[in-house]
Amino acid sequence: MTAAPLITLSGQARLAGILGWPVGHSRSPRLHGLWLRRHGIDGAYLPLPVAPERFAAAVRSLADLGFRGANVTIPHKEAAFAVCDRVDTTAHRAGAVNTLVFRDGAIEGSNTDGWGFLANCAEAAPGWRAAAGPAVILGAGGSARAIAAALLDAGCPKLTLVNRTPARAEALARQLGGPVEVADRPPLAGAALLVNTTSLGMQGQPPLVLDLAALPAAAVVADIVYVPRETSLLATARARGLTAVEGLGMLLHQARPGFEAWFGVRPAVDAELRDFVGGDIPAR
Repeated sequence: MTAAPLITLSGQARLAGILGWPVGHSRSPRLHGLWLRRHGIDGAYLPLPVAPERFAAAVRSLADLGFRGANVTIPHKEAAFAVCDRVDTTAHRAGAVNTLVFRDGAIEGSNTDGWGFLANCAEAAPGWRAAAGPAVILGAGGSARAIAAALLDAGCPKLTLVNRTPARAEALARQLGGPVEVADRPPLAGAALLVNTTSLGMQGQPPLVLDLAALPAAAVVADIVYVPRETSLLATARARGLTAVEGLGMLLHQARPGFEAWFGVRPAVDAELRDFVGGDIPAR
C-alpha cells in the first residue's frame, strides 16, 4: 500500500461521520479515512452511534457543532428524509436519505445508493447499460427502492420486483410508477440484469439458491451483499460464464459524492481502496 501522509487535525478540521444504531460494524470510517490520508485533508470521519429516538436531535446538534455532514445507515434512512430541510430527486425517488450535507444553515439530503450501484456495474461490467434490457430485482426494501429508481431513471425498459411478501413489492411498484411489475418467481428469460438486494447469501444467512439457466449469456448478475465477497449467487453466475458484480464496489462508489461534498475532493475507487476496506472479508 502506498504510504499516506500523516494528518494532524487543526482547529479548522472538516468533520463528517456515519450515523447508525449500531454502527460499530460500518466500514465507512475505514474507507473515508484512507481517502482523507491519501489527499492530505485536514479532517476526520467518525462513527456516530445514535439511538432512533435521539436521531433528529443528534443531526441538528452535528450541524450546530460545525460538521460538514454525515452518512446515514440502518435504521435511520427514513428518519433522515424527515429531518431534512431539502432533499434532492434521488432521495425523493428512493424515499430515504443516506447522505446529509449541512450547508448555509440547512440540512440537505440525497440518496447515493442507486448511483453507487450503477457506478459499480459500469466498472465491473464494461459496456453494460441500464437501457440494455429488462431487470429483475429480488427484494423490496430500501436498497431495492434506491436501485430500482436509479435503473428506471437510467432508461431501464422494464423492471420486475420479486419479494417473499408480494404486497410489499406491489406497494413499491405503485410508488415507483413506470414499467414496473411484480412476480412470484424471477422472470429470467430475456433479462439483462438480475440484482439481489435481500440478505440471502450474507454470512450467517441461508444461501440464495437460484437456477440461472434461463438467463441470456450476456446478462449481468449483481449482489449487494459483500460479506462474503463472492456469494452463492455470484459463484453460480460465474460458473455459468455470466458477468458477476460483487457488492463491495457499491459501498465504495456510493461514498464518493458525500466525500466530495464534505471535503472538496472527488475520490477514486481503486484496487488499493478495495484491498484496504475489504481485505479481511471472507472470499466465500
